[in-house]
Amino acid sequence: MSIRKSSLLLPRATGLVGASALSAALLATTALPSMADEALADLVESVSPSVVTIIAEQDVVPTQAQGQNFDFEDHPFGEFFKRFGAPEGFQAPQRGPAQGLGSGFVLDEAGYIITNHHVVDNATTVTVRLSDDRSYEAEIVGTDPLTDIAVLKIEADEALQAVELGDSDVIRVGEDVVAIGNPFGLHSTVTTGIVSAKGRNISAGPYAEFIQTDAAINKGNSGGPLFNMEGEVIGVNSAIYSPTGGSVGLGFAVTSNIVEHIAADLRDDGQVSRGWLGVSIQNVSPEIAAAMGIDASTGALVSDIVAGSPAEGVLEQGDVILTFNDEAVDSSSDLPILVGTTKVGTDSTLTVLRNGKEETVELTIGQHQSASAEIDKSVDEGISGTTLGVTVAPLTDSNRAQMGVGENVDGVVVTDLQPDSPAAKAGLQRGDVIVKLGSQETVTPDALKAALDSEKTDPALVLINRGGNQIFVAVEIA
Repeated sequence: MSIRKSSLLLPRATGLVGASALSAALLATTALPSMADEALADLVESVSPSVVTIIAEQDVVPTQAQGQNFDFEDHPFGEFFKRFGAPEGFQAPQRGPAQGLGSGFVLDEAGYIITNHHVVDNATTVTVRLSDDRSYEAEIVGTDPLTDIAVLKIEADEALQAVELGDSDVIRVGEDVVAIGNPFGLHSTVTTGIVSAKGRNISAGPYAEFIQTDAAINKGNSGGPLFNMEGEVIGVNSAIYSPTGGSVGLGFAVTSNIVEHIAADLRDDGQVSRGWLGVSIQNVSPEIAAAMGIDASTGALVSDIVAGSPAEGVLEQGDVILTFNDEAVDSSSDLPILVGTTKVGTDSTLTVLRNGKEETVELTIGQHQSASAEIDKSVDEGISGTTLGVTVAPLTDSNRAQMGVGENVDGVVVTDLQPDSPAAKAGLQRGDVIVKLGSQETVTPDALKAALDSEKTDPALVLINRGGNQIFVAVEIA
């Protein structure tokens, strides 16, 4: 054990008093390692052989070099090109394949490896290097961008040492955790910390849930394991929050329970089969709860139902989903994870709050189909003042197409809104379509005015369509 001079301050004294102080200080610095230190060292020694390095290579294709967007440092006409631009058709020289480093761990002795999707994304060749420096070219069995998980397979000479996945639901905030990986390419680096939060949503998609830790996670740790003190993997290190690129004590790991489900699905057929309800949902804010006349602001509020989905004819717009298969739905972020990890074709039971009363409904989970679309929020201008502080216009075929609003949606388009108005404070935006105010449909500006005049509840519950998705907002109209 080394002693740092800066950490040892001795009193300036002579005789017995000084000697006693010196003896006490030396005894303090030569104390034997604690049982906790030995346990940690034993844990690291036992699991380290299962942690691997992922080397992902990507072919570099020559690209057109324009102006100062390319580094011409080694080119004989580099300075000229920097000043005046490269000739038309000039191609940047190819410097060789790009290479990225990440981490991973052995899930199965047969050679199945877990890492992050973003570590191997677009890679042409993936190499797995074991802790004893043996290297094998890996097959990408499958990846899931929505949870940032990938499964690889290598054909090793012998059975590999695997680690077990633990139950991420039972780990508590404050428990000790250990991260092992290859930050900045430094092989088999160990960092320790605690679970600093659970159930984090870091805008990485609706199907991923993260454990937050202050164990140092840096570049190159991606895909590596986060262990509990039993040596079980309770998370896959995937992201950090950092203004500098280095660890500031905010690391995030995909929970092991999600990893277990995704890995099993990918090993089965290389794809992830996700359950689907076919609803648009949102949180129940205190304002919306007041507008709906309910006490608690928990659950997932159904704002829209997809035609032909499992939810059609079973759930209703305005339902608040409280439980899914006996699992509590505390917020809207809970439901996609619960449904997405449910096997397609499963009969499921939901508890919903409908018109102030709890009801139990049953439906069969469908197959999720991913889709995305670009939304243009611009609209044709129209004028119709309202006490909401908005200017609205009729919904025409032209602005309907621009905003991605289906033909089955009727309402008025918000073309402008005043700063600090009730609508602006409630979160309405230019391009939103106001579909209902309270229980009244608002198919024209005059219908919106009439609904405002007759509305008795404050705040009022307003249904809007934003880019094809319907959501509720609570607007103060007093």
